Amino acid sequence: MGAASLLTHILLVSVLTGLSAAMTWLMLHRVQIMDHPNARSSHASPVPRSGGIAIVGTFLAGILAIYLFGDQAQIAQKYFFGFVISALCIAFISFYDDITSQSHIVRLSAQTAAVVVVLAFGMAVDELSLPWLGAIRLGWLGYVISFIWIVGLTNAYNFMDGMDGLAAGVAVIACAFFAYITFQQGSLFVYIASYTLLAGALGFLIFNLPPARIFMGDVGSAFLGFVLAVMAIVAVRYDQSHTSFLVMPLLLFNFIYDTAFTFFRRLRNGEKITEAHRTHLYQLCNRFGWSHAQVSLSQYGMCMAQGFAAIWMVQVPGEYRAFAFFPFLILYVVYSVIVIRKARQAGLVP
Repeated sequence: MGAASLLTHILLVSVLTGLSAAMTWLMLHRVQIMDHPNARSSHASPVPRSGGIAIVGTFLAGILAIYLFGDQAQIAQKYFFGFVISALCIAFISFYDDITSQSHIVRLSAQTAAVVVVLAFGMAVDELSLPWLGAIRLGWLGYVISFIWIVGLTNAYNFMDGMDGLAAGVAVIACAFFAYITFQQGSLFVYIASYTLLAGALGFLIFNLPPARIFMGDVGSAFLGFVLAVMAIVAVRYDQSHTSFLVMPLLLFNFIYDTAFTFFRRLRNGEKITEAHRTHLYQLCNRFGWSHAQVSLSQYGMCMAQGFAAIWMVQVPGEYRAFAFFPFLILYVVYSVIVIRKARQAGLVP
Protein backbone atom coordinates (compact mmCIF):
# COMPACT_ATOMS: atom_id res chain seq x y z
CA MET A 1 0.00 0.00 0.00
CA GLY A 2 1.40 3.39 -1.03
CA ALA A 3 1.63 6.42 1.24
CA ALA A 4 -1.26 8.18 -0.54
CA SER A 5 -3.48 5.11 -0.23
CA LEU A 6 -2.59 4.72 3.46
CA LEU A 7 -3.45 8.34 4.14
CA THR A 8 -6.79 7.87 2.37
CA HIS A 9 -7.65 4.94 4.65
CA ILE A 10 -6.55 6.84 7.76
CA LEU A 11 -8.68 9.81 6.68
CA LEU A 12 -11.69 7.55 6.08
CA VAL A 13 -11.32 5.94 9.52
CA SER A 14 -11.07 9.39 11.12
CA VAL A 15 -14.15 10.69 9.29
CA LEU A 16 -16.17 7.58 10.15
CA THR A 17 -15.12 7.75 13.81
CA GLY A 18 -16.23 11.38 13.90
CA LEU A 19 -19.52 10.44 12.26
CA SER A 20 -20.11 7.72 14.85
CA ALA A 21 -19.30 10.09 17.72
CA ALA A 22 -21.66 12.72 16.31
CA MET A 23 -24.48 10.20 15.89
CA THR A 24 -23.92 8.88 19.41
CA TRP A 25 -24.08 12.44 20.77
CA LEU A 26 -27.42 12.91 19.00
CA MET A 27 -28.76 9.66 20.46
CA LEU A 28 -27.60 10.80 23.89
CA HIS A 29 -29.01 14.33 23.80
CA ARG A 30 -31.81 14.31 21.22
CA VAL A 31 -33.23 10.77 20.99
CA GLN A 32 -33.28 9.43 24.52
CA ILE A 33 -34.52 5.85 24.49
CA MET A 34 -34.00 4.93 28.13
CA ASP A 35 -32.64 1.70 29.61
CA HIS A 36 -34.39 1.12 32.92
CA PRO A 37 -32.60 -1.17 35.41
CA ASN A 38 -33.74 -4.82 35.59
CA ALA A 39 -32.49 -8.10 37.06
CA ARG A 40 -29.62 -8.27 34.55
CA SER A 41 -28.54 -4.63 34.87
CA SER A 42 -25.36 -3.44 36.54
CA HIS A 43 -26.58 0.18 36.70
CA ALA A 44 -28.97 1.61 39.28
CA SER A 45 -30.61 4.47 37.38
CA PRO A 46 -32.01 4.88 33.84
CA VAL A 47 -29.41 5.45 31.09
CA PRO A 48 -30.05 6.31 27.40
CA ARG A 49 -29.59 3.32 25.11
CA SER A 50 -29.72 2.45 21.40
CA GLY A 51 -26.47 4.31 20.91
CA GLY A 52 -25.65 1.33 18.71
CA ILE A 53 -27.55 3.13 15.96
CA ALA A 54 -24.35 5.13 15.53
CA ILE A 55 -22.42 1.88 14.93
CA VAL A 56 -24.99 0.73 12.39
CA GLY A 57 -25.11 4.08 10.60
CA THR A 58 -21.33 4.39 10.44
CA PHE A 59 -20.93 0.86 9.12
CA LEU A 60 -23.52 1.43 6.41
CA ALA A 61 -21.80 4.69 5.42
CA GLY A 62 -18.51 2.83 5.03
CA ILE A 63 -20.11 0.00 3.06
CA LEU A 64 -21.81 2.56 0.80
CA ALA A 65 -18.42 4.16 0.18
CA ILE A 66 -17.04 0.77 -0.88
CA TYR A 67 -19.97 0.26 -3.25
CA LEU A 68 -19.72 3.72 -4.83
CA PHE A 69 -15.97 4.27 -4.99
CA GLY A 70 -14.13 1.03 -4.19
CA ASP A 71 -14.29 -0.88 -7.46
CA GLN A 72 -11.31 -3.06 -6.56
CA ALA A 73 -12.58 -3.62 -3.03
CA GLN A 74 -15.97 -5.06 -3.92
CA ILE A 75 -17.02 -8.67 -3.67
CA ALA A 76 -19.58 -10.21 -6.04
CA GLN A 77 -22.81 -8.18 -5.91
CA LYS A 78 -24.88 -11.20 -4.89
CA TYR A 79 -22.87 -11.62 -1.70
CA PHE A 80 -22.50 -7.87 -1.16
CA PHE A 81 -26.25 -7.31 -1.15
CA GLY A 82 -26.86 -10.45 0.91
CA PHE A 83 -24.45 -9.10 3.51
CA VAL A 84 -25.96 -5.62 3.58
CA ILE A 85 -29.62 -6.73 3.52
CA SER A 86 -29.13 -9.24 6.34
CA ALA A 87 -27.22 -6.64 8.41
CA LEU A 88 -30.06 -4.16 7.93
CA CYS A 89 -32.54 -6.85 8.97
CA ILE A 90 -30.74 -7.58 12.23
CA ALA A 91 -30.35 -3.85 12.94
CA PHE A 92 -34.05 -3.18 12.41
CA ILE A 93 -35.11 -6.23 14.43
CA SER A 94 -32.82 -5.31 17.32
CA PHE A 95 -33.86 -1.65 17.36
CA TYR A 96 -37.52 -2.70 17.44
CA ASP A 97 -36.69 -4.94 20.39
CA ASP A 98 -34.96 -2.04 22.17
CA ILE A 99 -38.19 -0.06 21.92
CA THR A 100 -40.75 -2.80 22.60
CA SER A 101 -38.82 -5.42 24.67
CA GLN A 102 -39.93 -8.54 22.83
CA SER A 103 -39.83 -12.05 24.28
CA HIS A 104 -36.80 -14.28 23.72
CA ILE A 105 -38.85 -16.43 21.31
CA VAL A 106 -39.67 -13.43 19.12
CA ARG A 107 -36.04 -12.24 19.20
CA LEU A 108 -34.67 -15.66 18.29
CA SER A 109 -37.24 -16.09 15.51
CA ALA A 110 -36.34 -12.70 14.07
CA GLN A 111 -32.62 -13.48 14.25
CA THR A 112 -33.27 -16.79 12.52
CA ALA A 113 -35.01 -14.93 9.69
CA ALA A 114 -31.97 -12.65 9.28
CA VAL A 115 -29.61 -15.64 9.18
CA VAL A 116 -31.84 -17.35 6.61
CA VAL A 117 -31.33 -14.28 4.41
CA VAL A 118 -27.56 -14.84 4.64
CA LEU A 119 -27.88 -18.51 3.78
CA ALA A 120 -30.38 -17.82 0.99
CA PHE A 121 -27.73 -15.71 -0.74
CA GLY A 122 -25.42 -18.72 -0.63
CA MET A 123 -23.08 -17.47 2.10
CA ALA A 124 -21.89 -20.39 4.21
CA VAL A 125 -18.68 -22.05 5.32
CA ASP A 126 -17.76 -24.83 2.91
CA GLU A 127 -14.54 -26.19 4.42
CA LEU A 128 -12.80 -26.56 7.77
CA SER A 129 -9.24 -27.64 8.56
CA LEU A 130 -8.95 -29.79 11.69
CA PRO A 131 -5.99 -31.41 13.48
CA TRP A 132 -5.07 -34.86 12.13
CA LEU A 133 -7.93 -34.68 9.59
CA GLY A 134 -6.78 -31.83 7.38
CA ALA A 135 -9.24 -29.94 5.17
CA ILE A 136 -12.79 -31.31 5.32
CA ARG A 137 -15.42 -30.41 2.74
CA LEU A 138 -18.65 -29.69 4.63
CA GLY A 139 -21.33 -29.81 1.93
CA TRP A 140 -24.82 -29.21 3.37
CA LEU A 141 -23.34 -29.37 6.88
CA GLY A 142 -21.69 -26.04 6.12
CA TYR A 143 -25.10 -24.36 6.19
CA VAL A 144 -25.89 -25.90 9.58
CA ILE A 145 -22.53 -24.80 11.03
CA SER A 146 -22.95 -21.31 9.54
CA PHE A 147 -26.44 -21.00 11.03
CA ILE A 148 -25.26 -22.03 14.52
CA TRP A 149 -22.19 -19.79 14.23
CA ILE A 150 -24.11 -16.64 13.26
CA VAL A 151 -26.99 -17.10 15.71
CA GLY A 152 -24.56 -18.11 18.44
CA LEU A 153 -22.20 -15.15 18.06
CA THR A 154 -25.09 -12.70 17.67
CA ASN A 155 -26.47 -13.77 21.04
CA ALA A 156 -23.07 -14.17 22.70
CA TYR A 157 -22.21 -10.59 21.85
CA ASN A 158 -25.58 -9.47 23.15
CA PHE A 159 -25.10 -11.36 26.43
CA MET A 160 -21.60 -9.91 26.90
CA ASP A 161 -22.84 -6.34 26.57
CA GLY A 162 -23.41 -5.84 30.26
CA MET A 163 -20.52 -3.67 31.40
CA ASP A 164 -19.48 -0.12 30.52
CA GLY A 165 -17.11 -0.09 27.56
CA LEU A 166 -16.91 -3.88 27.27
CA ALA A 167 -18.66 -4.80 24.01
CA ALA A 168 -17.55 -1.70 22.11
CA GLY A 169 -13.93 -1.94 23.28
CA VAL A 170 -13.64 -5.61 22.34
CA ALA A 171 -15.15 -4.80 18.93
CA VAL A 172 -12.47 -2.14 18.36
CA ILE A 173 -9.68 -4.58 19.25
CA ALA A 174 -11.09 -7.56 17.32
CA CYS A 175 -11.76 -5.43 14.23
CA ALA A 176 -8.26 -3.94 14.36
CA PHE A 177 -6.68 -7.40 14.37
CA PHE A 178 -9.09 -8.73 11.73
CA ALA A 179 -8.36 -5.74 9.48
CA TYR A 180 -4.61 -6.28 9.88
CA ILE A 181 -4.75 -10.04 9.26
CA THR A 182 -7.06 -9.86 6.25
CA PHE A 183 -5.09 -6.99 4.71
CA GLN A 184 -1.83 -8.93 5.11
CA GLN A 185 -3.50 -11.79 3.25
CA GLY A 186 -4.62 -9.61 0.34
CA SER A 187 -8.06 -8.39 1.42
CA LEU A 188 -9.69 -5.15 0.42
CA PHE A 189 -13.41 -5.59 1.12
CA VAL A 190 -13.19 -7.28 4.54
CA TYR A 191 -10.23 -5.08 5.47
CA ILE A 192 -12.26 -1.91 4.83
CA ALA A 193 -15.43 -3.38 6.35
CA SER A 194 -13.42 -4.25 9.48
CA TYR A 195 -12.01 -0.79 10.02
CA THR A 196 -15.42 0.70 9.22
CA LEU A 197 -16.94 -1.36 12.04
CA LEU A 198 -13.96 -0.39 14.21
CA ALA A 199 -14.63 3.30 13.57
CA GLY A 200 -18.30 2.91 14.44
CA ALA A 201 -17.48 1.15 17.71
CA LEU A 202 -14.71 3.64 18.56
CA GLY A 203 -16.88 6.72 18.06
CA PHE A 204 -19.53 5.18 20.31
CA LEU A 205 -16.96 4.03 22.88
CA ILE A 206 -16.03 7.65 23.62
CA PHE A 207 -19.43 8.00 25.34
CA ASN A 208 -19.57 4.43 26.67
CA LEU A 209 -16.38 4.29 28.72
CA PRO A 210 -16.95 3.93 32.49
CA PRO A 211 -19.06 5.55 33.76
CA ALA A 212 -21.12 5.12 30.58
CA ARG A 213 -23.32 7.99 29.49
CA ILE A 214 -25.12 5.83 26.91
CA PHE A 215 -25.54 2.13 26.15
CA MET A 216 -25.49 0.56 22.71
CA GLY A 217 -28.63 -1.55 23.24
CA ASP A 218 -29.48 -4.65 21.24
CA VAL A 219 -29.26 -2.63 18.05
CA GLY A 220 -25.54 -2.31 18.74
CA SER A 221 -24.59 -5.58 20.42
CA ALA A 222 -26.63 -7.95 18.25
CA PHE A 223 -25.54 -6.03 15.14
CA LEU A 224 -21.87 -6.30 16.09
CA GLY A 225 -22.09 -10.03 16.76
CA PHE A 226 -24.04 -10.67 13.57
CA VAL A 227 -21.77 -8.62 11.29
CA LEU A 228 -18.57 -10.05 12.77
CA ALA A 229 -19.94 -13.57 12.29
CA VAL A 230 -20.91 -12.95 8.66
CA MET A 231 -17.60 -11.18 7.93
CA ALA A 232 -15.78 -14.35 9.01
CA ILE A 233 -17.67 -16.28 6.33
CA VAL A 234 -17.17 -13.59 3.71
CA ALA A 235 -13.42 -13.48 4.46
CA VAL A 236 -12.91 -17.21 4.03
CA ARG A 237 -14.90 -17.64 0.81
CA TYR A 238 -15.75 -14.44 -1.05
CA ASP A 239 -12.94 -11.99 -0.27
CA GLN A 240 -9.54 -11.96 -1.96
CA SER A 241 -7.81 -12.85 1.32
CA HIS A 242 -9.50 -16.24 1.86
CA THR A 243 -8.68 -15.84 5.55
CA SER A 244 -9.12 -18.89 7.78
CA PHE A 245 -12.59 -19.15 9.29
CA LEU A 246 -10.98 -19.86 12.67
CA VAL A 247 -9.59 -16.32 12.97
CA MET A 248 -12.82 -14.68 14.14
CA PRO A 249 -13.71 -17.40 16.71
CA LEU A 250 -10.20 -17.01 18.14
CA LEU A 251 -10.42 -13.20 18.25
CA LEU A 252 -13.68 -13.43 20.23
CA PHE A 253 -12.92 -16.61 22.16
CA ASN A 254 -13.25 -14.87 25.55
CA PHE A 255 -16.85 -13.90 24.69
CA ILE A 256 -17.64 -17.31 23.24
CA TYR A 257 -16.21 -19.17 26.24
CA ASP A 258 -18.00 -17.02 28.83
CA THR A 259 -21.33 -17.45 27.03
CA ALA A 260 -20.96 -21.22 26.55
CA PHE A 261 -19.70 -21.82 30.09
CA THR A 262 -22.53 -19.80 31.63
CA PHE A 263 -25.17 -21.46 29.47
CA PHE A 264 -24.11 -25.00 30.37
CA ARG A 265 -23.55 -24.17 34.05
CA ARG A 266 -27.06 -22.75 34.36
CA LEU A 267 -28.52 -25.66 32.39
CA ARG A 268 -26.79 -28.16 34.70
CA ASN A 269 -28.11 -26.30 37.75
CA GLY A 270 -31.67 -26.49 36.46
CA GLU A 271 -32.01 -22.72 36.04
CA LYS A 272 -34.40 -21.26 33.50
CA ILE A 273 -31.92 -20.21 30.82
CA THR A 274 -34.30 -17.71 29.19
CA GLU A 275 -34.56 -15.59 32.34
CA ALA A 276 -32.44 -12.47 32.80
CA HIS A 277 -29.51 -13.00 35.15
CA ARG A 278 -26.17 -11.59 36.26
CA THR A 279 -24.07 -14.73 36.48
CA HIS A 280 -21.81 -14.50 33.44
CA LEU A 281 -18.21 -14.75 34.55
CA TYR A 282 -17.53 -11.11 33.79
CA GLN A 283 -20.65 -10.06 35.72
CA LEU A 284 -19.63 -12.12 38.74
CA CYS A 285 -16.24 -10.41 38.72
CA ASN A 286 -18.03 -7.09 38.96
CA ARG A 287 -20.39 -8.28 41.67
CA PHE A 288 -17.64 -9.50 43.97
CA GLY A 289 -15.63 -6.32 43.73
CA TRP A 290 -14.13 -5.49 40.33
CA SER A 291 -15.09 -2.13 38.86
CA HIS A 292 -16.55 -1.77 35.36
CA ALA A 293 -13.18 -0.46 34.18
CA GLN A 294 -11.28 -3.42 35.67
CA VAL A 295 -13.65 -5.95 34.10
CA SER A 296 -13.51 -4.27 30.68
CA LEU A 297 -9.73 -3.89 30.77
CA SER A 298 -9.29 -7.56 31.67
CA GLN A 299 -11.44 -8.54 28.69
CA TYR A 300 -9.47 -6.16 26.46
CA GLY A 301 -6.30 -7.94 27.54
CA MET A 302 -7.78 -11.33 26.69
CA CYS A 303 -8.88 -10.07 23.28
CA MET A 304 -5.47 -8.60 22.50
CA ALA A 305 -3.71 -11.83 23.45
CA GLN A 306 -6.11 -13.71 21.17
CA GLY A 307 -5.36 -11.20 18.41
CA PHE A 308 -1.62 -11.86 18.53
CA ALA A 309 -2.34 -15.59 18.61
CA ALA A 310 -4.50 -15.17 15.50
CA ILE A 311 -1.63 -13.44 13.69
CA TRP A 312 0.53 -16.46 14.48
CA MET A 313 -2.23 -18.92 13.63
CA VAL A 314 -2.67 -17.85 10.01
CA GLN A 315 1.03 -18.47 9.38
CA VAL A 316 0.88 -22.19 10.21
CA PRO A 317 -0.62 -24.99 8.10
CA GLY A 318 -4.40 -25.29 8.26
CA GLU A 319 -4.57 -28.56 10.17
CA TYR A 320 -2.53 -27.09 13.05
CA ARG A 321 -4.46 -23.84 13.45
CA ALA A 322 -7.01 -25.17 15.93
CA PHE A 323 -4.15 -25.70 18.41
CA ALA A 324 -4.04 -21.92 18.88
CA PHE A 325 -7.21 -22.21 20.97
CA PHE A 326 -5.77 -24.66 23.52
CA PRO A 327 -3.72 -22.24 25.69
CA PHE A 328 -6.72 -19.93 25.97
CA LEU A 329 -9.05 -22.82 26.75
CA ILE A 330 -6.78 -23.89 29.62
CA LEU A 331 -6.49 -20.29 30.83
CA TYR A 332 -10.26 -19.73 30.76
CA VAL A 333 -11.01 -23.01 32.52
CA VAL A 334 -8.71 -21.94 35.37
CA TYR A 335 -10.24 -18.44 35.29
CA SER A 336 -13.78 -19.84 35.47
CA VAL A 337 -12.91 -22.15 38.39
CA ILE A 338 -11.47 -19.21 40.36
CA VAL A 339 -14.40 -16.90 39.57
CA ILE A 340 -17.07 -19.48 40.43
CA ARG A 341 -15.29 -20.36 43.68
CA LYS A 342 -15.16 -16.71 44.74
CA ALA A 343 -18.77 -16.18 43.63
CA ARG A 344 -19.93 -19.13 45.76
CA GLN A 345 -18.06 -17.78 48.75
CA ALA A 346 -19.88 -14.49 48.25
CA GLY A 347 -23.23 -16.29 47.89
CA LEU A 348 -23.71 -15.11 44.30
CA VAL A 349 -24.21 -18.55 42.69
CA PRO A 350 -25.29 -21.95 44.05
